[in-house]
Amino acid sequence: MKLHALLTALLLTSALTATQAQGTPPQKVLRYAFKVAETGFDPVQVTDKYSKDILGGILDAPLEYDFGARPFKLRPATLSEMPEISADFKTITMRVKPGIYFSDDPAFKGRKRELTAEDYVYSVKRHYDPYWKSGNLYLLENVKILGLSELRTEGMRARKPFDYDRPVEGLKALDRYTFQLKLGVADPRFIYQFSDAGFLGAVAREVVEFYGDKIMEHPVGTNAFRLAEWRRSSRVVLEKNPNFRDVRYAEVAPPDASDKLKAEVAALQGRKLPMVDRVVIDIIEEAQPRWLSFLRGEAEVIEEVPIDFAGIAIPGNHLAPNLAKQGITMTRYPRADISLSYFNMEDPVVGGYTPERIALRRAINLAVDLDKEIRLVRRGQALKSQGPIPTVAFGHDPAFKSEMSEFSLAKGKALLDLYGYVDRDGDGYREQPDGQPLAIEYSTLADGERRQLAEQWQKNMDALGIRMTFKIGKFPEQLKAANAGKLQMWGVGWVGTTPDGDTFLALGSSKAKGKANKARFDLPAFEAIYEKQKALPDGPERLALMTEAQRLLVAYAPYKFHVHRIWTDMAQPWVKGYSRNLFVRDFWKYIDVDPAAMPQSK
Repeated sequence: MKLHALLTALLLTSALTATQAQGTPPQKVLRYAFKVAETGFDPVQVTDKYSKDILGGILDAPLEYDFGARPFKLRPATLSEMPEISADFKTITMRVKPGIYFSDDPAFKGRKRELTAEDYVYSVKRHYDPYWKSGNLYLLENVKILGLSELRTEGMRARKPFDYDRPVEGLKALDRYTFQLKLGVADPRFIYQFSDAGFLGAVAREVVEFYGDKIMEHPVGTNAFRLAEWRRSSRVVLEKNPNFRDVRYAEVAPPDASDKLKAEVAALQGRKLPMVDRVVIDIIEEAQPRWLSFLRGEAEVIEEVPIDFAGIAIPGNHLAPNLAKQGITMTRYPRADISLSYFNMEDPVVGGYTPERIALRRAINLAVDLDKEIRLVRRGQALKSQGPIPTVAFGHDPAFKSEMSEFSLAKGKALLDLYGYVDRDGDGYREQPDGQPLAIEYSTLADGERRQLAEQWQKNMDALGIRMTFKIGKFPEQLKAANAGKLQMWGVGWVGTTPDGDTFLALGSSKAKGKANKARFDLPAFEAIYEKQKALPDGPERLALMTEAQRLLVAYAPYKFHVHRIWTDMAQPWVKGYSRNLFVRDFWKYIDVDPAAMPQSK
């Protein structure tokens, strides 16, 4: 990786020198790193954050979030106006703005291809096509778009390909630029889904049919960037889309912006987007090389300063004086996420709904020392979770306190003793109530942070008398196994794409098994509450139901909810306008890089 970074720096320096010699402006390149590898670039097939982030820069959803506005606010992206929504929240009509074009691609056979209403209709229908095995289909089936689930079921029973051309009442193009959805279930917040290009970004039918099973390698969209290079699990390069429409920078600085950021935002007003020519994203899983790459100026931005270096980078959660002296800036923000460990509820050892299995999971949860985890592993960059809903999402109730944040080894041991999980052979580890061995396998990744978390798990479980082993693997492979229900326990993060807690309650929805609900939790009482809150407008009644749903998740314990993370990003002094909106994936579109301000050695 060090040689790779050196070669990159040399190539960029050569390009800079050549363009300056010719009197042309040097290319503006934004470089940063992912800590987890992507899986591909098809919005129907991917479910991970990193792949969706890339798609967010290539594809366009109909809506987007106003980058600087707080509270978070939707605005049209490819629409001519905000959607028209019926009073009962069951009919949504959207009008696409004419004159938006896809990036050029061989699939279009030399034609300039305009975005139309049919592209969004097709992109939604793809999630219902069994061939693609959409991991996000549950989000659409929750609202029962009229006729689509029936069309899917009919084709599956007849063992026929999905019929994209067959009209359905719930999703149709009314004219070239207008499409309409009709829902069987009222959902006041369903419109949020149409802001996520990683889920409902527009793809062209002829592109999918041209590339077939290779579509994961060929994303073609209408947004500011297009895929220029992809080395799987190593590097992703995006370049400016020449066909991108004329969009000008008109953002506002977020309320907590520094004077410096406010001045930069003011200076960027009216600039054509995007302002950078290329985005180069390297996959650097280990924290140390990722941090050193930024310190050496080989990356313009570091997203989430590795917690191993929080003490020297942000002592007391303030920018270190040596970094401030260099002109480096920091942006600190709570994430709309939850770090969790799940129990496979279909596993014969840790799963099930009988009292002894519930007691086992609750005992394990009680034995997790979150104070120590936050202090030693996360370096103070996190808040204890009471339930799955984070502080920035509707549904979070500051008054809600639960056993999920409690550390009590004594209670955990008492629960296990009460339900017959005792050490029968004197080896220091407990057996199951029927005398069978009790052994738990926890799947995790190989990076330094995960190793430290595994060490904490090992100490906690040894103290509880439970034998735990760890299966180390790569994220794409573990994600696939988790979706198939093949992992006993897995530690992972779940990130919200809207400022609403429904995304996090979906972790317990039976309709989302193998998708959001990797624990495969299935409790009718929970499902009834979950469905009821979905139909209500925001307010006290909905908040009370969401809190009750969280209580059930705590009581049955299909998950250990650990923490809500706090991230600190940093940017080099030659980066202008850097800030973050939790629900905007393609932040690259809104920042500038000043090559003249870069040190010559870079």
